[in-house]
Amino acid sequence: PAVLRARPRVAVLREQGVNGQVEMAAALDRAGFEAVDVHMSDLSDGRQSLEAFRGVVACGGFSFGDVLGAGGGWAKSILFVERLRDAFARFFARAETFSLGVCNGCQMLSQLGALIDGAERWPRFVLNRSERFEARVSLVRIEESPSIFFTGMAGSVLPIAVSHGEGRAEIDTPDLRLLERDKLVALRFVDHHHAPTERFPFNPNGSPGGATAFTTPDGRATILMPHPERVFRNVQLSWRPREWDAREDSPWMQMFRNARAWVG
Repeated sequence: PAVLRARPRVAVLREQGVNGQVEMAAALDRAGFEAVDVHMSDLSDGRQSLEAFRGVVACGGFSFGDVLGAGGGWAKSILFVERLRDAFARFFARAETFSLGVCNGCQMLSQLGALIDGAERWPRFVLNRSERFEARVSLVRIEESPSIFFTGMAGSVLPIAVSHGEGRAEIDTPDLRLLERDKLVALRFVDHHHAPTERFPFNPNGSPGGATAFTTPDGRATILMPHPERVFRNVQLSWRPREWDAREDSPWMQMFRNARAWVG
C-alpha cells in the first residue's frame, strides 16, 4: 500500500566491539525501513541526533569486549553523560518511537530501564549458569505480550541463534510473577516438548522460567537475548523444517515487518 512506500529512519546503534549491525540493518531494510548506522560517538559528538529517528535498535556482539558487565559499560556511557541521558529519555518518551535491544543491546537497554516508561521491573543480565559463553541454536516460544514486534506471533515455537556469555536474567520469583501477570515476558526458551525450561542446553543461560525477552506495557520497547537478525532468512538457520525451504524469509522476518506496520 502507498502508506508503506516511505522508509522511516531507524538508528542501528552500536558501540565499541558490537558486530551485529550489518545483519540488523539488512533485516530492517528488508522490512521497509531506512537503516542508519549510528555509532555512540556520532551521538556524543553531535553528528547524529535521536530526534531524527522513529526507532532505535541496539545491536549485539561483544560491546567493550564483554567486560564491564557486558552491556553495562555501554549503559553507563549514556547514564553518566547528562546530554546523552537526556537525549535518550526524550526519545523514549516520544509516543511515535520504538526501541529494540538484542544481546549486548538487551543488556544495555535493561540498565536504561529508569528512562523507559514501564521498564522499571526489567531484569539485569548476568553470567550464564554454565559459566561459559554459549553459541548455539535454541528453541523459543513467543508469548502473548503487547510488544509491537510480536503482534500475531504468540504461540509460535521457532529456532533462533543465541550467542552470549552473560544472558541469564537476574530476577526473583515475585518480580517474575509480576512481569508474567502483566504479560511483559515476550519470549521463553522451551524444550523439545515446547515447555518453558531452565534445563541446559535447551535454556543456554539458565534464566528463570526460560524468560529471555521482555517488553513494556505499551509494547514500544522490547529487549531479547537471542539474535533474530541472524536468522531472518531461512538459509541462515542450521536447522529448519523442510517446508520452510520454499520461502526466502524465515518467520523471524515477521517481527521486523510488524514494527514497520506499527509505524504506519
